[in-house]
Amino acid sequence: MSALRTPDERFEGLPDFPFEPHHLDVTDPDEPGATLRLHHLDEGPADGEVVVLLHGEPSWCYLYRHMIPPLVEAGLRCIAPDLIGFGRSDKPVDRAAHTYARHVEWVREALFDHLDLRDVTVVGQDWGGLIGLRLVGEHPERFARVVAANTGLPTGDVPPGDAFLAWQRFSQEAPSFDVGAIVDAGCTTDLAPEVVAAYDAPFPDDTYKAGPRAMPALVPTGPDDPAADANRRAWEVLRRFDRPFLTAFSDHDPITRGGFGVFQREVPGAHGLTHVTIEGGGHFLQEDRGAQLAAAVVELVRATPRA
Repeated sequence: MSALRTPDERFEGLPDFPFEPHHLDVTDPDEPGATLRLHHLDEGPADGEVVVLLHGEPSWCYLYRHMIPPLVEAGLRCIAPDLIGFGRSDKPVDRAAHTYARHVEWVREALFDHLDLRDVTVVGQDWGGLIGLRLVGEHPERFARVVAANTGLPTGDVPPGDAFLAWQRFSQEAPSFDVGAIVDAGCTTDLAPEVVAAYDAPFPDDTYKAGPRAMPALVPTGPDDPAADANRRAWEVLRRFDRPFLTAFSDHDPITRGGFGVFQREVPGAHGLTHVTIEGGGHFLQEDRGAQLAAAVVELVRATPRA
């Protein structure tokens, strides 16, 4: 598999990002022997309860920079991976190399085979939820809690909304795909130019952007989608998942508006919790209201101690 690696100097001097990089190699499930380097942050006490922070499209773990300090202050260990194709992780150059199944497997291998994480509280936003919730469905024993934030687990059985379809078309057809500007447009706050540049940092030119270009087309939008059956199986497990499952959706995201309802109805672990609406947040609520989302995570962990 042909892949690019963003030069390290692209990540020097990023605002509000003092964290040390960590790297591990994940294998390609379809090409035995081939490996890709996956980057992640690992902050907080080694013996703290583990919170895995999964970013979405087209961002990277920089998205969680304002949430990590309060989570660490609360005694939590924060693991924030960069998906393959994003951030400091390697970037396959062929869009076809990016499949839903591969991304699930790459994250699974990193979190479970390499880091051996258990009793995980997973926070998933956008594609971070599509991947994280698949992992909950396939390995529920690894998870203590779930926080679903502006995300879903689509099977294609329900047609997507017009806002998502418009975004999907743009991602495939637009001649220019400016990652920093896209993140900025998905926020209710105006990002500073140096923050926009930080989201552009992983992508020196268009050859590095196969992942961001490919991911929107991988979201199941019809019942015969390649990922539909695997997501249906994950839903079967989620409908029996009785550990705490919190929804923390923002009120200004046209893509996922109202998507919390199916989780609150269908997942037993969501019943009886006081779910959170992040007021004033856009799609990238970690940028707009990171402190509020971090506080919700801390409160969930404190209110639901492990047995």
